[in-house]
Amino acid sequence: MPHANQPFSLAVGYQQPENGERFPAIVADYQPQVGEVYFAWVGTPSGRAILGAHDDDSNAVQDLLEEDLKALRQLGVKLDILFNANCYGAHAFSRDLENNIRSVMDYLGELGCPVDIITTTSPAIAHISKTHYPDVEVRASVNMRIGSTQAMGYVNELFDSFYLQRDRQRDLRYVAGVHQWCERHQKKLCLLANSGCLKYCPGQTFHDNFLAHIARVETMDNLPGWNPHVCWNLYRKPENYVEFLKATWIRPEDLHRYAGMVHTIKLATRQHSHPRMVIGAYAGQSFTGDLLTLTEPGFSSIFAPYYIDNQAFPPDWAERMAQCPENCDSCHYCQELLKRVLKNSNEGF
Repeated sequence: MPHANQPFSLAVGYQQPENGERFPAIVADYQPQVGEVYFAWVGTPSGRAILGAHDDDSNAVQDLLEEDLKALRQLGVKLDILFNANCYGAHAFSRDLENNIRSVMDYLGELGCPVDIITTTSPAIAHISKTHYPDVEVRASVNMRIGSTQAMGYVNELFDSFYLQRDRQRDLRYVAGVHQWCERHQKKLCLLANSGCLKYCPGQTFHDNFLAHIARVETMDNLPGWNPHVCWNLYRKPENYVEFLKATWIRPEDLHRYAGMVHTIKLATRQHSHPRMVIGAYAGQSFTGDLLTLTEPGFSSIFAPYYIDNQAFPPDWAERMAQCPENCDSCHYCQELLKRVLKNSNEGF
């Protein structure tokens, strides 16, 4: 059952599930916890694969998207459009970019689905929004990796809300300090709860860049037998499984610790194979099963037959992570904990 008196809003990523279930139906089952749905426009590069790029009929994809946006609007859910590609190339601050942004925004308004929020990685797009749509909230994407109030201050006039750099979000004392700054400056603080990405991943810039150009990347004669994802290469070796524990995800059971500090908690569900499961877990703040299946990206296939038993974590897990000194060479807490939470499915769940 959904958790009562939710102290923050959940933002979930739109998709068109392969099982035929309509996304608004999922959202409707978890209101009022789900307050926002974020989405990318058809054919528009973002921080994930392009919506409709692999469909034979992109018009049908757009028609379904429009129907779903109208249904979400009727539910009273805020709409957050993503212009969060990591690279816009020569169009980075061009008139063409401005015209493209305005054409999508104006079309959605005419459709009866005006957006409430623009999430972007681009100071130029933030400027465009502030200039032409002053009533729309402008949010700094998690991919900007804004991890300090100093950085927030530099772009204070461009953004109304900020996703905190996920590498810092387990430090509850630090989050509290950032929240205080946001309160003083009338800004909203947001977090991404279920990222499967490595902490301080050295491949993030590379990864985000090729996703921004994924339409062309997929047409190239690419390197055979090489995986461009640092995490997938790392987890091929079981001795690196412990790095999953050191990452940035937050367990559903620990969301309450952010009450009063965070306005919005984002769930990565745009490409997840089971969005209902993820939303249900975080809305209910409880999950029984393999923690690897909650994150995006998820690593259950590469860990198999092993899994991470979410119910095996000790009660003080979040407190320990909040005080993590990040001296892994001399601290072996995560390595010891892995022995407790890593289970073998061949031995029973």
